[in-house]
Amino acid sequence: MSSTNTKTYEPTTPRKVAFLGLGVMGFPMAGHLALAGHEVTVYNRSAAKADAWKQEFKGRSAASPAEAARDCDLVFSCVGNDDDLRSVVLGDNGALAGMKPGAVFVDHTTASANVARELYAAAKQRGLAFVDAPVSGGQAGAQNGLLTVMCGGDIAAFDTARPVAMAFSRAFTLLGASGSGQLTKMVNQVAIAGLVQGLSEAIAFAQRAGLDVKQVLDVIGKGAAQSWQMDNRGKTMADDQFDFGFAVDWMRKDLGLVLEEAKRNGARLPVTALVDQFYADIQAMGGNRWDTSSLVRRLR
Repeated sequence: MSSTNTKTYEPTTPRKVAFLGLGVMGFPMAGHLALAGHEVTVYNRSAAKADAWKQEFKGRSAASPAEAARDCDLVFSCVGNDDDLRSVVLGDNGALAGMKPGAVFVDHTTASANVARELYAAAKQRGLAFVDAPVSGGQAGAQNGLLTVMCGGDIAAFDTARPVAMAFSRAFTLLGASGSGQLTKMVNQVAIAGLVQGLSEAIAFAQRAGLDVKQVLDVIGKGAAQSWQMDNRGKTMADDQFDFGFAVDWMRKDLGLVLEEAKRNGARLPVTALVDQFYADIQAMGGNRWDTSSLVRRLR
């Protein structure tokens, strides 16, 4: 990433920060923090990934989340799910145990609103702050430092985190109290699920009709049907290419969070529930790691 990085960083005071979780999102996000001039310590369950990160960027690694978080002004994380998040935050080796008073934990995992509120309360008991801050923009957004970040928490913690987090963000927005970031990410995934299914049906219909699909997409992409999904996935869907992007397994995890929350708040999500089952069909076809645009495969 560093050799082709074109991100322009906003001037900000260098801070001592930690980043927990170096997956396809966390690795470049932590890299942008280092390139922006911050002192970064990383932690990853697999030490080999932390070593690879250190070879590419200035910084150091730690053997536990608590050690990584020690003396840091901000601790960022991006891990897999609620349980993964609890494992790096709580307990004797968790980040909260190592953080100094007044430090801020910013979590970029797509997780439940409940775990966000739980960890917010745990942090507050220790004189710390917790911001739930899931992201949209995918792997490309992380690599380019252009993620959209949806935050929930207290404004003072948000204001502390924002100048630093802009190293990997195009927008970093406070939506409300703890949990609001996760709820906003759920709204995002509901909208995407319906869009991708609609685009899949449109492309499959165009192919059955014998049209030049790419020409059709060029034309309708200049009108009311235009969307990010059409612009960035339409032609690869027509070419049956899915070996990239946001994996079906991850989308099903996210939609599971959405549907659980809907049970609690009474929201009616018939299309979302249906598309979730369509993604289960893709998994049954062996497409667990295919991009979410692979929904069109069901229709061929």
